[in-house]
Amino acid sequence: MKYMTSAEIRQAFLDYFKQQGHEVVPTSPLIPANDPTLLFTNAGMVQFKDVFLGDDKRDYSRATTAQRCVRAGGKHNDLENVGYTARHHTFFEMLGNFSFGDYFKPEAIRFAWTLLTEVFQLPKERLWVTVHHSDDEAERIWKEDIGVDPERFSRLDEDNFWAMGDTGPCGPCTEIFFDHGPEVAGGPPGSPDEDGDRYIEIWNVVFMQYNRSADGEMTPLPRPSVDTGMGLERIAAVLQGVHSNYEIDLFQNLLKAAAAAVGTDDLNSKSLRVIADHIRSCSFLITDGVLPSNEGRGYVLRRIIRRAIRHGNKLGAREPFFHKLVAALVAEMGEAYPELAKQQDQVERVLLKEEQQFARTLDNGMRLLQQAIDELDGKVIPGETLFRLYDTYGFPVDLTADVAREHGFGVDMDGFEQAMAEQRERARATGAFSVDYNDKLDLEGETAFSGYELLEDSASVVALFRDGEAVNQLSAGESGIVVLSKTPFYGESGGQVGDSGVLRWDRGEFAVADCTKEGKNHLHHGSVREGVLKVGDKVATEVDRKRRQATALNHSATHLLHEALRRVLGEHVLQKGSLVNPERLRFDFTHFEAMTPEQIREVEQMVNDQIRANSAVETEVMDIEAAKEKGAMALFGEKYDQQVRVLSMGSDNFSTELCGGTHVKRTGDIGMLKVVAESGIASGVRRIEAVTGTGAEAYVGHLESTCSEIASLTRGSRDNLTDKVRGMAERNRQLEKELEQLKGKLASLQGGELVGKAVEIKGVKVLVEKLEGVEPKALRDTLDQLKNKLGSGVVVLAVAQDDKVSLAAGVTKDLTGRVKAGDLIRELSARVGGKGGGRPDMAQGGGSDVAALPAALEAVPSLLEAAL
Repeated sequence: MKYMTSAEIRQAFLDYFKQQGHEVVPTSPLIPANDPTLLFTNAGMVQFKDVFLGDDKRDYSRATTAQRCVRAGGKHNDLENVGYTARHHTFFEMLGNFSFGDYFKPEAIRFAWTLLTEVFQLPKERLWVTVHHSDDEAERIWKEDIGVDPERFSRLDEDNFWAMGDTGPCGPCTEIFFDHGPEVAGGPPGSPDEDGDRYIEIWNVVFMQYNRSADGEMTPLPRPSVDTGMGLERIAAVLQGVHSNYEIDLFQNLLKAAAAAVGTDDLNSKSLRVIADHIRSCSFLITDGVLPSNEGRGYVLRRIIRRAIRHGNKLGAREPFFHKLVAALVAEMGEAYPELAKQQDQVERVLLKEEQQFARTLDNGMRLLQQAIDELDGKVIPGETLFRLYDTYGFPVDLTADVAREHGFGVDMDGFEQAMAEQRERARATGAFSVDYNDKLDLEGETAFSGYELLEDSASVVALFRDGEAVNQLSAGESGIVVLSKTPFYGESGGQVGDSGVLRWDRGEFAVADCTKEGKNHLHHGSVREGVLKVGDKVATEVDRKRRQATALNHSATHLLHEALRRVLGEHVLQKGSLVNPERLRFDFTHFEAMTPEQIREVEQMVNDQIRANSAVETEVMDIEAAKEKGAMALFGEKYDQQVRVLSMGSDNFSTELCGGTHVKRTGDIGMLKVVAESGIASGVRRIEAVTGTGAEAYVGHLESTCSEIASLTRGSRDNLTDKVRGMAERNRQLEKELEQLKGKLASLQGGELVGKAVEIKGVKVLVEKLEGVEPKALRDTLDQLKNKLGSGVVVLAVAQDDKVSLAAGVTKDLTGRVKAGDLIRELSARVGGKGGGRPDMAQGGGSDVAALPAALEAVPSLLEAAL
C-alpha cells in the first residue's frame, strides 16, 4: 500500500477522475439548496439530485467532487455513535465520481478498481466486493471483466440498495470492503459476524436507475446514472496503516489541540474524540451560515456544540475551550476549504458565545441529572426528568442519554416524547390561530415577464380563477385572479412585494391589488371595476409607476446595505431574509451582537457615499459558473437556474449579487438611505429597517420636528439640546434620590410614633400597622427599625398603593422558635389575593385585593394567639 496524507488522497482522487474526463465540481454548502427533504447535505450526490431526475441540465455529463457532509439529524444521524466507534462522524468528506447518463456499470466498476489497486496500490487479496442480490450484470462484470476472486464476493439484500432519503433517486449498488486481517474480529459482509471491525466498507458505487415517490413506487430514471462515494477518513485510515479514523493525520493534530485545551494527556479518550469530531461539523456548519438556535438546523448545531462542551467538562475543562480549536482545524483543512479560513473569526465568536451561554446552566443541569440517577430505583431515567433537563436547562435529550449510557442507564424516550407533545399542545392552546389557505391552482405554461423593460404592455388572458376555482369570466364587482400570456407586473419573490396597477380592455377594467408567482406563472390578484373579463380577451397592462419606483429604490438600497454590512461587520454577514416594499426595506442578517451606534453610522455613510457616486446599475444574464467567477453573491439554501441575472452597482462594482428583482437605473436615484431601527429577531440574527428617497426625507423631517419640540419644552435650542436634556436627566435623578431620603425619614418618624401602639399577646409585644405616604420598598427598613426599638416582639406592616397591597412581617430572633414570619406573611398574602413568604425572622408578600386589607390586619392577633 502507498502511504498518503489526507490532503494527498483528496487531491489524487480528484486528479484521477479529471484525467478520466470528469469535471471537478466544488463542494456544495452543507445547507441543501431548496430541498425540504434534507436537513443537511449528507452525501456527495445531493447537489446533483435534480440532474439525476432530469430537471437540471449541466454542460458536463461526468463530475467528481470532494463533498463536505454532515449526518447529525433526520434519517442519517450518526451523532450518538460518534466517539464510541472507530468510524462514525458527524462531519466527513465524501469523495465521489458521477455519471449523468454517460457511462454506467462497466466503467464505474473499472474506475473504482483501478484507482484502489493501481493509484492507491491496495492489495487485491485484501479487497472484498458485494453486489445487490438482483444485479447479475454487476456480478458478471466483477468476476469476468475485473477478475475478482469469487471467494471474496457476496450478494446482499437491502444493504446493497441505496437511497438518499425516503424519496428521490435510488438504485442497486456495489460495495468494496477492505480486510484489516484475521487478527481483527469480524466476518465478511453478509456473514453472521459482519458487524465486526475486520471488513470495513471503503467505497460504494450506486447505479441510479429509479426515482422513488412518497408512496414507494419506483419509476425508471430518464437516463441511468452513477453515484459513488468513498469516505476520505476511511480510505486515509487504510492507506496510513491504522484501524481507527481518529488515528489518521487529520485527526491527530485536532486531538492534540483538544487535549491541550482541556488539560488532559489521554489522546485515546472517547470524550476527546467527540470534541475533535464536533469541532469539524460545528465550524463548517457556521461557515455555511447555520447559527445556534432552538429549531431546525440551528438546534442540531446547538446540540453538537453542547455535547462537545459537556465532554470537555467531563475531562476537567472549567473555562471556554471549544472555540480555541478552530485555529487547529483551519491549519488542517483551511487550504482545501479557504472559506473556513476566511470565516475563522466569526466561527470562534459564535462558539465562544455559545460556550459562555451554556456554561451558566451546565453545572445545574449535571447536578439535577446526577441527583435523578442517584434516586433511581431501576435502570431507566424517567421521561419527565429528560423533559425537565431539556425544557429548563437546555439539555438536548441525546446529551442526557449520552451521560446515562456512561452510567449504565437507559432513558424513557416514550415518556419524553409524551411530555414534549403535552407542551406543544399547551403552546397551541395558548396561541392558537387559523389560516385559510386556498388550494394550489392547477396551472401549466409560463407567463413571459416584460417588466424589466416595460411598465405598460399588452397580453391575452390565459386563465381566470374565483375562490380557487377556474372560471371562464369575471364580472364587475367580482374578485379573482388573472393569468396572462405576458406581463410587466413583478410577482412577489426574493423579498420584493408584487406590483399593483390596472388591466384595461374595451369597456372594462380590472384593478390589480397584488401580483404573486405560482411556479412560472404570474397571478394578478384584484377585482373587476367595470365590464366583463373573459378567458382569451386581449388586455392592456399598466403597472403603478410610483409604487414600482419606490420599491425599486428600497430594493437597490438593500443590495448596497448588504455589502456595507459585510465590510463593516465582517464577511460572516449573510442575508437571512428581506422585505422590500414602497414604504421601507427590512433586511435580516447573521451577526451575533447588536450593532453599535458607530457601526450603524458607518454603514449609513458607506451606502450614501455609493448613492452620491451616482454610478450606473448594470444587469447581465450569464451562466451560473461565470457569475460565481465574477464574485456574485448567492444565498445559501437557494436554488438557481443555469442562467442567472447578475446585478452590479456602486463604484468599482461595490455590490455584485444574483437577483431577479427590479432596480433603479443609477445609484443616485435612491436619493438617501436612513436606518430607522436595528434589533435582534433570533439567536445570531439581526434586523435592520431603513427608508430611502422621499421616505428618508420624511423621516429626517420628523426627527427635525421632534428635536425642535424638545428644544422648546426644555427652553433651549437644537444646538445645545443634548446638554440641556442631560442636565435635566441628572437633576431628575437627584430629585428622585432626595425624595427617597425624605420618604425614609418619614417612615422613621412614623416608626418612632408607632412603637407606643404595640400590644401584648400572651406576653409578646405585637405591632400591626398600615403605613401612609411610604413607598413599598421602604417597608423593610422601617420593619428593621421597629424590631430594634421593640427589642423583642412581632411587627406586621402594610402599604396600599396603586391598587396593590405590600406586606412585611418581622420577628425578633428570640421568638422565631415560636412564630415564623414566613408563615404569617403567607397567610396574610392569601387573604389579600396574593402570595408571599420568606425567612423565620423576616418575610414579604402582597396581593391585589386592597379592600380585604383591613380584615387581614385585624386577623393578625388571633393568628398570633394560635401560634403562641
